[in-house]
Amino acid sequence: MHRDPPLPLPSLRHFSIPERRAEVARLVGLAPAELEHALRSGGLDESTADAMVENALGTLALPFGVAPGVRVNGKDYLVPMAIEEPSVIAAASNAAKRARKAGGFVAEIDPSIVVAQIEVHDIADPAGALARIEGAAAELVARANEAIGNLVARGGGARRSSVRDLGGGMIVVHVHVDCLDAMGANLVNTVAEAVGARVAELARGTLGLRILSNYCDERVARVRVRLPVEELASARVSGLDAARGIAQASAFAERDVYRAVTHNKGIMNGVDAVVLATGNDWRAVEAGAHAYAAREGSYRPLATWRLSDDEQALEGQLALPLALGIVGGALRAHPGARLALALLRVTSAAELAAVAAATGLATNLSALRALSTEGIQRGHMALHHRATGGPSERGPRTTNGSGACEPPAAGEAKLPR
Repeated sequence: MHRDPPLPLPSLRHFSIPERRAEVARLVGLAPAELEHALRSGGLDESTADAMVENALGTLALPFGVAPGVRVNGKDYLVPMAIEEPSVIAAASNAAKRARKAGGFVAEIDPSIVVAQIEVHDIADPAGALARIEGAAAELVARANEAIGNLVARGGGARRSSVRDLGGGMIVVHVHVDCLDAMGANLVNTVAEAVGARVAELARGTLGLRILSNYCDERVARVRVRLPVEELASARVSGLDAARGIAQASAFAERDVYRAVTHNKGIMNGVDAVVLATGNDWRAVEAGAHAYAAREGSYRPLATWRLSDDEQALEGQLALPLALGIVGGALRAHPGARLALALLRVTSAAELAAVAAATGLATNLSALRALSTEGIQRGHMALHHRATGGPSERGPRTTNGSGACEPPAAGEAKLPR
């Protein structure tokens, strides 16, 4: 039986890979052999890969690590992360440690609504089409639910429909589907195809595309954190100076699109690493996140930071669409993805979204702290050269007692390259 990891959590960077596996297995109540099996050959054998995609030649592995002690809504998680970039896991771990001392991250997750789109064109009377479709809303929802009876039986299903006039004789109907613990692509595509012909009949036009939208603006994860400024201090920078620097860096991203893109990439460093580790669709998450960043007509940062009026605390908040699943998809085929969920011990897609979003806010915090104080390269390049085997431009690498390269001071981590 899986159990919550005890605190304090160990500093896994001091361990060898076999020691880390044994310790993580002990923390969550898995047999070490389960980790060994799931992570062998990158967590995916060639025969499974051949069944998953066309023209497979083999597999391409990424480093699979964990960020320990990410506290979200009062629960501590060992967060699995799959990523090739040095310092991201260190960033998440360090920021999580600081946040946990202040109570951790607080998350609120919308219901798991994904939209099925049905497009109809060549419509002579768009106003009449809209009126007929609006009048048939209950019928369309019923047709949708007939096509996804298993989801309905579990408490999910189509909740409502809506219609918009796109101009030029084109309309689009949305069927809003609660996908529960699934990401929802196959379910929602089934709905789109099930109601498409009836929508075209009502609109008196030509049926066009029938497919889900990856812009899940009704499935948003919102995370916030409040840290006393002293939690941001290091031997070289006061907590207040660090907090002021982070707030100023946020203001820069809010005013400049060039900076906002890089700011958001740093958030997605953490989010995508969790999404990829758990076998979810990181391309869909990326597309939806960046659309959400531009929802008001200009591209904006997904996370913002403010210094409290009394300058005693730094407050951060993040919002982005996150359509994730803990059932279906690659999870059925990929042992590594199933292991990631076993490590997390999440019981719903909403809980997974909360952890992924909190991890993104954590990597953003560490990156802004590094950027606004000592610069991004100091810590990042030490870990980069460890990965590539090259010398540091700042001289020899320092090592810890096990001979491994010491991570950056205070866990400073790189925002995007």
